This record gives sequence, structure tokens and C-alpha cells, in this order.
Amino acid sequence: MEFSNRFVAIGDSFTEGMGDPDSSRPNGVRGWADRVAEQLCASDPSWGYANLAIRGKKIRQVVDEQLEPALALKPTLVTVYAGGNDILRPQVDIDALMAEYAAMVRKLRASGSSVVLFTGFDSSASSVFGKTRGRTAIYNEFVREVADETGAVIADYWRWREFQDWRYWAEDRLHMGAPGHTLMAKKILEVLAHESSIETPHLNERPAKTRLQELADNAKWTKEFVGPWVQRRLTGRSSGDGLSPKYPQYVRLEPSK
Repeated sequence: MEFSNRFVAIGDSFTEGMGDPDSSRPNGVRGWADRVAEQLCASDPSWGYANLAIRGKKIRQVVDEQLEPALALKPTLVTVYAGGNDILRPQVDIDALMAEYAAMVRKLRASGSSVVLFTGFDSSASSVFGKTRGRTAIYNEFVREVADETGAVIADYWRWREFQDWRYWAEDRLHMGAPGHTLMAKKILEVLAHESSIETPHLNERPAKTRLQELADNAKWTKEFVGPWVQRRLTGRSSGDGLSPKYPQYVRLEPSK
């Protein structure tokens, strides 16, 4: 099937859809990009959607593994979010990495595609990931410079303060949950000036917890999520090892409940 409007999403777990489980979908996740594609396809059958993002990927891997396949698809719209996994590393040369990022965006724009870039999330409220806030702020300045240079559009995750509410997040505290991905899809469609039927998610009241319950929750989180994450870092493994892109070729997605 030929599509005159072609949306390609590239990046890491954020764009793959981690935290928004759906066993009926490739790699077992849905995510904001799928939700955006559903709305685009529902409004206009000329839209096709490909998602090349894979969890755990760093900027250089996105450039090396996803850029050329994305260009080969001749997209008219590309979303790019990469760098979060680099920022979490003990040491990172942000200047060098963002030079590669900038070159990637230039190539995408030179192909004639519209491009949406994301700033990084302000993790100041996180006791663990808050330590990377300074790096993320530097990363964001590079992203803004690249957008100014190339004419790309910014999805300003850093300034969307709604996401500071942890009820939008998954149990691992690293990825958005289904409510977060739903709200993100709504935000991206607003950035694209595209109408949608997505409603702002209803958040359940957060039950009050004693200090002892909070300590128990933190211990459980450390065991189930932090431990395995650190182990992968120490052994050079990635959560995306062995995974293929969800949608390497264009598809039409129907909205689901």
C-alpha cells in the first residue's frame, strides 16, 4: 500500500512504548507514538506509520542503526528522541554525542521531512534520577539549538509540568505508564496542530502511605528494577538486545480502547 503521508518514529524505549504494555502488539507495548499514529490514520487513510525505536539504544546506536532505514522509508514526518540512555551513564561526552545528533537531524531535514525533537524530562523530583538533571539541561540546550538551526519542531517535555505527577509513570519509575503515554500522545498531536479524540487521562487518588510503607516500596523497587538495570550496565547488556523494531515498514493502525 502506498502512503502519501508517512510517519516514522525513531529512538529508544520512550518511543518504543515501554511502560504501556499491550500483549497484542509487537514487542508487547503500545506507547505514545502508536497512539499518535492511530489518530493520524483514523483522520486520513493516506497516513502510514513505522516505528524503528528499540529500548536501551543510545544516540550513536540510533544514528548507526535507525537513521538510514528511516531515510529509506522516505518519511514526511519523523519524531526523534534519543539521549536518555547516554545521560544515565556514569560518564558521557555530551558535546560529541550531540554533534552526531545534530548531523542526524540535518540529514532528516535535508530529506524534506518535518521533524519533531524532544527535550529531556526534568527529573528533579526523583531521588535517584534527579542527579542527572544538570546533564539533561545541557542536552536540552543542544536540542533547542539544533531545532533553531534546522527548523525542526520542539516537543518540550522539560516544560510539560503535568508529568511531574508520578501517577503518569510506570512502576519502574523510569518510563511513563499508560496514562503518561496517553497524555504524551495528546501533547504531540497538539504540537502537530492535529485534532484528536484523546482525552486527558483520569488519575486515581494516590493512597496515603506511612513512612514504613514507603521504605518497603522503595526496597521492592530497588530489587525489581534498579538491581537488574545496574547489572545490565555492568555486563554491557541492553534490555533491547535481540529485539527488532515494532513496525519496520509502514502500517495503518486503528484506534484501540
